[in-house]
Amino acid sequence: MTERILIQGGRIIDPAAGRDAVGDLLIEEGTVREIGPRLSVKGSCQKIDAAGKLVVPGLIDLHSHLREPGFEYKETVATATAAAAAGGFTTICAMPNTNPINDNQSVTEFILERAKAEGKVHVLPVGAITKGSKGEELAEIGELVAAGCVALSDDGRPVMNSELMRRAMEYAKIFDVPVIDHCEDLNLSAGGVMFEGEVSTALGLKGIPAASETVMVARDIALAELTGAKVHLAHISCGGSVHLIREAKRRGIAVTAETCPHYFTLTDDRVRGFDANAKMKPPLATRRDLEAVRAGLADGTIDAIATDHAPHAAQEKECEIDHAPFGIIGLETAFSLSLMLVEEGLLTLPALIQKMTENPARIIGKKIGRLGIGDRADVTLIDPAAEWVVDAGDFKSKSKNSPFIGWKMNGRIAGIVLSGVWKPADAEARR
Repeated sequence: MTERILIQGGRIIDPAAGRDAVGDLLIEEGTVREIGPRLSVKGSCQKIDAAGKLVVPGLIDLHSHLREPGFEYKETVATATAAAAAGGFTTICAMPNTNPINDNQSVTEFILERAKAEGKVHVLPVGAITKGSKGEELAEIGELVAAGCVALSDDGRPVMNSELMRRAMEYAKIFDVPVIDHCEDLNLSAGGVMFEGEVSTALGLKGIPAASETVMVARDIALAELTGAKVHLAHISCGGSVHLIREAKRRGIAVTAETCPHYFTLTDDRVRGFDANAKMKPPLATRRDLEAVRAGLADGTIDAIATDHAPHAAQEKECEIDHAPFGIIGLETAFSLSLMLVEEGLLTLPALIQKMTENPARIIGKKIGRLGIGDRADVTLIDPAAEWVVDAGDFKSKSKNSPFIGWKMNGRIAGIVLSGVWKPADAEARR
């Protein structure tokens, strides 16, 4: 049931409209009805005091692994969306590497039905590029898009056959959806555990060279130029990739890119403790790469900040690092980690919000991530001054595999408005 809500006295930041001012926001019948300095509302209305808080479009994550169907012991649609709500996200894109793979209408519809029944935020499925994500035969792309998929990806199992990837981009262009690529040359990364460099040598662990990512970034840029398709490069982690993307954009190629908070906050030094929660793909790289990613965020080369939320059960991570799966959770820490970029002067607050709202929406071609009059009322309220410590016991995700447990952070999510319904963090997302 939708509500009539007046959010009062918050700092409203809507990059899509160029708005950054203290004011009120009125929501009626699930949509943004009015924005102004001091709104006067007659009749019954739920009032939310937002003084000192940020009022921004609902955050959007381009890259979440919900694990359902098939891996419900790691995460479900219900727990993933609860984690998303706690982290201030109102929309998340669900990667297709479930079991079965989301390569057909039935799986897409299952995910949407689960989201409708149990989801606490909006879920937008991403369909597989190839059947079974085996990289051998294209999935029925038209069927996936018609069923509700907003993008295509074989995330985690990248398409190595460049001819097949070319055809995928050509089909994606016909249906006007982006191809999201996990850029990894599987031959170069085979057997690798962490980034190849001084630390991997010191630890005696097999490394994954930066070229594993940059080779595929270069290929995808070439194919994007060839086909004219919209190509989005996922979780960029190293300086060579940032350089290639910057140059591609300068030449007008329709390529976009995301990175994740762990790639601008951690380096491969974090692996020295043999902590499996520092194991992810692409792997944590060097300080030089981290600085290149930060520079890419600052100059607009990297369009969006995503989470690559990848839950794993405790028993899977509590083993020797060689045998642990790749990936960490990220929905509940992403905003606070990203806020550090503002505190350090790398991004303005509106620029950060843009990378988590307007830009992700643009990449998937959806009219969300903004607070225009008549837009669906998805809103996130944030207390930027609130300090908190990451406690695994507070996670709403079913899994706890985070390298940030124990970190002291700033910026706490106060709640979200989802399609016009207020969901305070203390009463809903944190329960």
